[in-house]
Formats: sequence, C-alpha cells, structure tokens
Amino acid sequence: MLRGYNSPLVTTLTASLSLPTLALLPTSELLLALLIVIIAYLVRGITGFGSGLIAIPLLALLLPVTLVVPLIGLLDYTASLFHGLHHRQAVVWREIFTLLPFTITGVVTALYLFHLLDPLLLRKFLGGFVLLYAIYSLSSANPGAGSRFWVVPAGLLGGMVGTLFGTGGPFYVIYLRLRGLGKLPFRATVATIFLLDGSSRIIGYTLTGVYNQETMLLLLLAFPLMVIALYLGGRIHSNASPLFFRRTIGIVLLGSGSSLLLS
Repeated sequence: MLRGYNSPLVTTLTASLSLPTLALLPTSELLLALLIVIIAYLVRGITGFGSGLIAIPLLALLLPVTLVVPLIGLLDYTASLFHGLHHRQAVVWREIFTLLPFTITGVVTALYLFHLLDPLLLRKFLGGFVLLYAIYSLSSANPGAGSRFWVVPAGLLGGMVGTLFGTGGPFYVIYLRLRGLGKLPFRATVATIFLLDGSSRIIGYTLTGVYNQETMLLLLLAFPLMVIALYLGGRIHSNASPLFFRRTIGIVLLGSGSSLLLS
C-alpha cells in the first residue's frame, strides 16, 4: 500500500534521518494520516475515549502496526494527562487501584509478545477486535450493575490489547460502566486509568527499543493537530448526544475493522 515517495513535506528529514517507511509515503497518504489523527482526537475530546480505536485501525492501513501503536500511545498519554488533571477531584481511586495490578500484568505479557508476533497477524487480530467492539458500540443495550470480579479480565485484556494494539480502552470503559460511575467520575477515572496504563506501556516500549526516529517525526507532525482537536472536542462535549457519538464511532470502526481483515 505504501507507494513511491513524493512528499516534499518530509523530504529533507527522511533523507537525513534515513526513515524508510516515511520515505515511501506519498503526500496524499501523509495528509490522510494527519486527518485521521484530527478526527480521532476530536472524538476523544467529546467522549473522553475512543482515539486509539479510530486512529490505530485507520492508520494501520497506511503504516506498520508496530509504528502506529507506539505513536498513538504517546498521543493518548498526553490527552489522558490533560483530562485526568482537569477533572482530578472526580477520580474514583478505588476502581483504579483494583485494576492496576492486572493491567500491569497484561502490559508485561504483551511486551514479550510484541516482537514475536507477525505484523500481518497483528493486523488481522486488530481488525477482528475492532469489529467486535463496533458491534458493541452500535448496540443500544445498557449494561446493568456488574461484579468487581470483572476487574480481572478487564485489567488483563486492557493491558495486553492496549500494548499490542493501542486499543485496550474498551475493556476499562465497559468495566467502569458496569460499576455504575456517573458521567464526570467516569470521564475522570477512565482518563486516569489511561494515564497510568499509558505510562507503563511507554516505559516498556522505551526499554524494548520500540521508539525510533520515525515515531518521533510523526509525533512532531501530529501533536499540534491533536491539541487543537481535543480543544474543539471539549467545546462540543456539552451539547453532544452520547448515543449519537457512540453510534458514529461504531460505524467508523465497522469500516476500518473490515478493511484491516480484508487487506
């Protein structure tokens, strides 16, 4: 899918830094990748989550999963830092302390698998996971109260899927919904979970040598767009229907998940 290089925006940087993936990325695909980042973090600003679910499957159609996941991990960490600090008084810490040990276990397991699994296989697994979550997002059913027992699979799968695919958030979101948190505590708590989960993933990626010059260049291009999108999303948040945005996300994910499975 990566075709001959014709992007003047990154010509000098890719030539001097010897960045093979970006050197093959046409201008149109680079701009499309940045547009995906804007849309993903606009949704994140509105709903408090969902950026990885939108950005990673779509960016994986243009770039290797092993490049996309660490990049979105850095961007999501910054977004979580903003939301977590802004609403820190509403954080429900008992839920976080219960989740954290299982999340760390999942992260460590996934870091071991990250370099062993074939990128194409990762892509297919990601497509299947995204499709399943899209179906969940499009359903109108509201979960009832859930047992704290669900913290075990939610933490383990959130840590593992988050590290492998950058999209472990749905497991935390579903668990906190089952726990019956209100709107503001939910938003603050899930942002703080993402912050702590993201910290462990970033440390793991750094120690295992996942971050490279390509990741940093893409981060430099995407970061200001993420900040603008988060701000605009936050402005829209108070007037938006949660059901409308959940279903919109579900439709986008159906398309991106299907594309990943069929590509």
